[in-house]
Formats: sequence, C-alpha cells, structure tokens
Amino acid sequence: MKLTDYVTLGRSGLRVSPVCLGTMTFGTAWGWGADEGAARAMFDAYVDGGGNFVDTADIYTGGQSEELVGKFVADRQLRDRVVLATKFTFNTEKGNPNAGGNGRKHVRRAVEASLRRLGTDYLDLYWLHCWDMVTPVDELVRTVDDLVRAGLVRHVGFSDVPAWYAARAQTIAELRGLEPVVALQLEYSLVERGIERELVPASQELGMAITPWSPLAGGFLAGKYPADGGGDGRLAKHRGSGNPAFDRMTARNYEILDVAIAVAREVDRPVAQVALAWLLGRPGVTSTIVGARSVEQLAQNLGALELTLSAAQRTRLDDVSRIIPGHPYTFFTDAAQNMMYGSARVTRWRPA
Repeated sequence: MKLTDYVTLGRSGLRVSPVCLGTMTFGTAWGWGADEGAARAMFDAYVDGGGNFVDTADIYTGGQSEELVGKFVADRQLRDRVVLATKFTFNTEKGNPNAGGNGRKHVRRAVEASLRRLGTDYLDLYWLHCWDMVTPVDELVRTVDDLVRAGLVRHVGFSDVPAWYAARAQTIAELRGLEPVVALQLEYSLVERGIERELVPASQELGMAITPWSPLAGGFLAGKYPADGGGDGRLAKHRGSGNPAFDRMTARNYEILDVAIAVAREVDRPVAQVALAWLLGRPGVTSTIVGARSVEQLAQNLGALELTLSAAQRTRLDDVSRIIPGHPYTFFTDAAQNMMYGSARVTRWRPA
C-alpha cells in the first residue's frame, strides 16, 4: 500500500489517501508540538509522497494549526489537490454558551472563523468534533446541509458520537434528501477497540467511512512508556490527570504492547508500524489519521503502509486485544446463530 492508493471516503466520490495527516501537533501554543519550520517539513514530506488528506480543528493549538495548514497549502498552491478537513464543537469564548456546541448559531460562527484562518472559501470535509448532548439531531443535519448548499462545505463527517446519533442523523438525511454523513472520526487502536461493538457495523450499514484517530494511543503503542515508569511524552506529563485519553498505562495495555513488540521483532520493524499496519487492515477503516512532531517520526509511521502482517500475526494481535462483547452482543455469536438457524451457517450479504 502507498499514500497514492487513494480510496473514496465512505459513500462519496471524494478520493483520499489511506493515511491522513493529523495536524494537532502543528503549533506550540499548548506548550508542546512542532514550530512552523518542523510543521512545514512534515506537511511537505506528506504531500510530496502523494498524500492528499489533511485534518485539523479550530481548537488545535488555539487556532495556530489551521493558520499554519492554510499557509502551507497557499504557499504551494495546493488547494485543488489537498482534501482539507477541520472541525467544530468546542468553545472558543469563555462564558459564551453559544460559542461552543453544535447548535446552528455556533456552527455558522465556527465555519466562518475556520475559513478565515485557513485562507480558503470552502472546506472539503467539515467534522462535528463531539456530540454536545444538547442539540437536536434534525437541527444539526439541516445546519450542515445549509453549509453545503451555500458552497462553504463539500462533505460532512461526525467525530466522537454515539452510534445511535450517527444512525439517526444519517436516516434523517436520507429521508429528507439532505447532505449525508460520509465518515466517522473515532478513536481506534489495539488498546481501544470499543467502536467495534456498534459504530463499525453502523458505518458499514450506512455508508460512512471510519477514519481512526490516536492509532498509537498517544504514543503508548510506539513503546515510548516503559512499564516501570518513565517517558517524557504527553502521556507521562498527564499521568493521573483523570482524562481517559491519557490513561494508557494499564496492565492489560502492557500485555497488548508485549505481543505487538514480539511481532515487531519478527518482522524487524518498529512496534508503531505493527500497530498501524494492524489498524490499516481492519474492517471499515478508510483513512487513518497519523500525527507526528518531526519528519523522521512521520516517515517512520508512514512506513506502516509497506508492512503486511501474516494472518497468524494478526490473529495474535486480535486475540490479545479482544474486547468483551457485553449485552446484547453475546446474542450475536456463533452459538446464538446455531440456535437461530438449527446449526446451518447463514451469512448476511454485503456489497463488495
């Protein structure tokens, strides 16, 4: 696989690379990340290798990420080539409840601000960053449809939402002839497979691509954090913060990492490439979002595109990281099928 093995994003005609360049590290406003020179070098390396899918958000490094991405795209006159994606939801003005969330007032405000920072008059993909637990689904679906009809947005995606919410939005869009959701951006990795219960099946049923974020679990699956403590990355700095995004150093996760390290030794590749290669081959995954803080780190991660794991290696990784189905998913096992179909094997047809 190569960056130029483009694939359509869900049930759309938008062609994207199998690895998306994540730019949360572009800018230093958060006290970590890449300065303009390092960020430009990563951007250049990605697009020079044939990559065309760049992901940012209005809150990344306080807006610096959008500004840098827009500058890099403009300097190289790549607007028609690059698939540019950004996000809305999180608050940008303390004390103003309408400066955040997914209501119509904030979404219109957010898209105009992002377009200014990015220096463009349209977005190829506009992500809802997170379910706000307040805004009615039909209001949101109509709002983003209006953005598409106004020419400000080409396609719409959802990030970090429950499966029922994505399904309800897609159904409303289909029934009313409104803009559909083409992709779901969700956390997915060897140590976080929760989306396999409902979100992956929902995406396949409803024509939405899966674009995973944090495929290396914040660097944990790169082997940067030894079990006996140490490491100087984000996870170490936020250890004990209570934020689940940084709560990676668990006994179970180290068991998974040990198997990934063993496979890495067998294929003589960095363990990060093994974790990424496993994810790139998962059902429903279209384009995996990969970030970095240096060109060298980015190049190493992109090397996963060239790695093919054996069926036996994939099985070992699958088994050690397998999630507990829970109710009602225990009813959808082979044993339950035997009870339903009298031991006859029945498989549902899906389009190729």
